[in-house]
Amino acid sequence: MKLLKELGSWLMYIAAAFVIASLLNVFVFQITRVQGSSMVPTLHHGDLYVISKLGNLTNTCPDYEDVIVIDSRSQRVRSLSDDFTDILKYNVITSLIKPSTDDIYWVKRVIGLPGDTIKMEDGKVYRNGILLEETYVNPEERPVYSGSEIEVPEGYIWVMGDNRNHSTDSRVIGPVPIENVIGKLKFRLKSGK
Repeated sequence: MKLLKELGSWLMYIAAAFVIASLLNVFVFQITRVQGSSMVPTLHHGDLYVISKLGNLTNTCPDYEDVIVIDSRSQRVRSLSDDFTDILKYNVITSLIKPSTDDIYWVKRVIGLPGDTIKMEDGKVYRNGILLEETYVNPEERPVYSGSEIEVPEGYIWVMGDNRNHSTDSRVIGPVPIENVIGKLKFRLKSGK
């Protein structure tokens, strides 16, 4: 009887710890691993980062040049239920056990905010007619993109990777709903280099 009571007590502590960790992961911070080379030279494959989700609690729009994690399913707006189900499917621990084949979390840089006009011409990016000084773009490659002007709709942002010739970003998926911003990168835990 005493053993069952002790076991029940331990299970309650474990359940409480799981609930608290899940709430922190959904609303405050999350550990994420960089996959791929789309943010080279700023970030490298395997880098481990902590992202802050506090901007989501205050409905704060990210700012220009912020490095953020997005839900790449830009054709739909992310919901609170996504936050709870995705922490079970897409986290550092489960990625070590069983790597996910559907990579929905992308690390990108904010280039345009709601109402901005983005134009790409001869490998250069213009925001509202002004050429961006993008010192973070991979200097080893000259971006080869050109395109028409895009106006970023209200409630959306425009994101791009720093390794422009090797990045799937808003040039492919279009503007990203602000609700699809998972969080902002704060600091590195481990380098993948």
